[in-house]
Amino acid sequence: MSQPRKPIRWTLRVRPYARPQDARSVLEALLTFLPFAGLWAGAAWAAGHLAWAVPALDLAAALFLVRVFILQHDAGHGSFFQRAAWNDRLGFWAGVLTLTPYAHWRLTHARHHATSGNLDKRGVGDVHTLTLAEYLKAPPRRRLLYRLYRHPLTMFLLGPIAIFMLGYRLPLGYGGDRPAVRRGVALTNLALLGLWTGIALFLGWRVFLLVYLPVQYLAGMIGVFLFYVQHQFEDAYWEEDPDWQYLRAAMEGSSYLKLPRPLDWLTGHIGFHHVHHLAPKIPSYRLAEAHREVAWMQAAPTVTLRDALGVAFADLHLYDQKKGRLVGFKDAARILAARKLKACPATPTPSR
Repeated sequence: MSQPRKPIRWTLRVRPYARPQDARSVLEALLTFLPFAGLWAGAAWAAGHLAWAVPALDLAAALFLVRVFILQHDAGHGSFFQRAAWNDRLGFWAGVLTLTPYAHWRLTHARHHATSGNLDKRGVGDVHTLTLAEYLKAPPRRRLLYRLYRHPLTMFLLGPIAIFMLGYRLPLGYGGDRPAVRRGVALTNLALLGLWTGIALFLGWRVFLLVYLPVQYLAGMIGVFLFYVQHQFEDAYWEEDPDWQYLRAAMEGSSYLKLPRPLDWLTGHIGFHHVHHLAPKIPSYRLAEAHREVAWMQAAPTVTLRDALGVAFADLHLYDQKKGRLVGFKDAARILAARKLKACPATPTPSR
């Protein structure tokens, strides 16, 4: 898509929205944590009395846990409360609920914002994406591993386990050697150990297996889905240094996921992902306002929920730098087949 018209000093245009309102933030927190606790408690009670109601209560609790993650997400950007200490306290304890070590996640997520859509700085806080040329040059084993990684079953069914339940338990990858990160991971794990022990001792393993784990898994699935579809659409922006541009990465590399209003609220308005990438200091509860009132923000690619379900299962896994868009494994297979045919032409039939 063409680059949106850039207003003079666009940062001044979005700055009025990038101001957290502490009273509003407290209200948003209450409207998130209290229903989550109530639904979780209801599911725990139903596990011993109304087993048929547990799945529905688990799903409802998982949606509110996604909202808990969005509050943690705001805190990580310093956009939920005006005071950094309040953001960090909220972020840490929300991170315990979402299985996410706050300090480490905040560091990698900041890197994601600074490099989203940059072909030369991939690999931190993003969905790993190869270019078409890289895939074609890769040996068969690496191509197979990449195809397995990008398969929807891996991404959406195994991804929540690999990321939230296992990966976040160790200070792996970017920033993992920093003392503050290691300490944050250790403290989160210690708090989780206490939480898990408390659930097992006072509520029983039945509640842990039927409520705690399913709620975490469902929330993780929803979170992975949201992140994936908001960056992995056909015309998503990718560019090499030094041509990479922050504005284009935000407005063309992040979609506006247009959700029904209840889902928009439950997911903390993260569907306005282009606004968030453009100005991460805007609190989640002001993203829709900024999108509505700053007209040029509406130029971002719009994806409906139906579109998003299609994107999640579409064959769009490789960035074609020549075409400037994502292409699929089928496109790569045709190129590989053509190369093989060219290298080994058919043997002519001898004449009689």
